[in-house]
Amino acid sequence: MTALLTVDKISSGYGDIPVLRNVSLQVGANEIVSVVGANGAGKSTLLRSIAGLLPCTQGTIRFEEERIDGLPAHQVVVRNLVMVPEGGRLFPFMSIQENLELGAFNSSARPQLDKTLEEVFTLFPILSSRRLQLAGSLSGGERQMCAIARAVMSRPKLLMLDEPSLGLSPIMVEHVFEIIVSLARSKKIAILLVEQNVGDALDMAQRGYVVERGQIVKTGSGRDLLADPEVQHAYLGL
Repeated sequence: MTALLTVDKISSGYGDIPVLRNVSLQVGANEIVSVVGANGAGKSTLLRSIAGLLPCTQGTIRFEEERIDGLPAHQVVVRNLVMVPEGGRLFPFMSIQENLELGAFNSSARPQLDKTLEEVFTLFPILSSRRLQLAGSLSGGERQMCAIARAVMSRPKLLMLDEPSLGLSPIMVEHVFEIIVSLARSKKIAILLVEQNVGDALDMAQRGYVVERGQIVKTGSGRDLLADPEVQHAYLGL
């Protein structure tokens, strides 16, 4: 496998509080990789470190073989590595279309804004029909779809998703996960997914990593991790 993203023995945290310790992972082109673990294990900190929102105290991060640790977040996005934060964080008093257009702010995506917008409305028809509606009036599932669509506007090669199922109904969770798989297949976007919904996250992933207390404790195919008795006992209640 040719790695699109390589995280090599990084450590990071918040001020003097360490969270991640010697974490390594890889994501290949067009691959779905899930990072699972309990709340507070360090999953979101991992994505924030890759995205340039938190500095690494050690280790390296390479994207398309270029070292990106130490770059500010806006420079990471320009390289087509985009993160959807927990909760989506839309601009509530702007319309759906205005939120989406902001996703194409970087220099590589801006010239293709109109084309990408139509592609996104094809992928998310519910957003097309409500394009002038204020984003703050959307339901939780619709907001999550809008946040993912806004990220797609940046034309990413790798899309990082932080807890996209959080707070959603079971039916909407299933729909959002279907969208994620569709993006990987139809748009050829690699996905790095952080989730507490362990069963679904591993079921859709080619590979997975289990994080506990800031460290990777297990890795393998999604199928193998789902069949692992320790994973079943700790996260699936089996």
